[in-house]
Amino acid sequence: MVLLSCRAPKNIAYFRDIPDSTGNSFPGIPSQPFTDPLIKSNDILQVSILTLDPQQNVGLTSTNASTYATNSSAGAAPDIQGFMVDSKGEIELPIIGRTRVTGLTTTQIKDSIHAKVAVYYKNPVVNVRLVNFNITVLGEVNRPGTYVVANEKANLLDAIGMAGDLTIYGKRENVMLVRDSAGTKLFGRFNLTATDKVIKSPFYYLRQGDVIYVEPSKAKIASTDVMRTRTYALIASIITVFVVVISKL
Repeated sequence: MVLLSCRAPKNIAYFRDIPDSTGNSFPGIPSQPFTDPLIKSNDILQVSILTLDPQQNVGLTSTNASTYATNSSAGAAPDIQGFMVDSKGEIELPIIGRTRVTGLTTTQIKDSIHAKVAVYYKNPVVNVRLVNFNITVLGEVNRPGTYVVANEKANLLDAIGMAGDLTIYGKRENVMLVRDSAGTKLFGRFNLTATDKVIKSPFYYLRQGDVIYVEPSKAKIASTDVMRTRTYALIASIITVFVVVISKL
């Protein structure tokens, strides 16, 4: 049983190829370049416009807003309000009307909206945020579920942290990521014990809708089989005792 329930330490530690004491000589590893996520249909944006006159400030986070909710391991998260991008790739805002946003970053959308509202307001300050940046973490983690990410620059390690880290049975050498790209499913693999392969992976930075799956190790599968066998044996023993008692009545 000890062999089934324990794993070698070398298979548990992350980034085990990094020296124990890096000192000042370790050159470091350049990470995969980050690119801002592009907005697509069904994304939800929060938009706000601030001006020098407080009475003219426009909060565009609730008017005509669509609602999105997600569940995590802690239960239902509060509703998130904003403007849902329709099938045409547009959102409709008060005052300025329909604005195309698909294929753009939030910074580009902010600049576009700023140019339009500057016609009506003096020195407006525009803020745009993607609020349904959700990722799902499944498998051998402590808190599997779907999480809303506040930071557009989230990476794989952030997702693992939100899910409470891998369990002792999580297979660190073969973590899978599934990503939807224009209707095509892309698959990436991570070996968390190999630093270079994680940091330089094109899947290192997350995109909205990413699904991360942590495969159970052979030890977990073996221990599950043992528990199942014990359960069957216990049920069989109970049935046998019950039959014996009934036969003696």
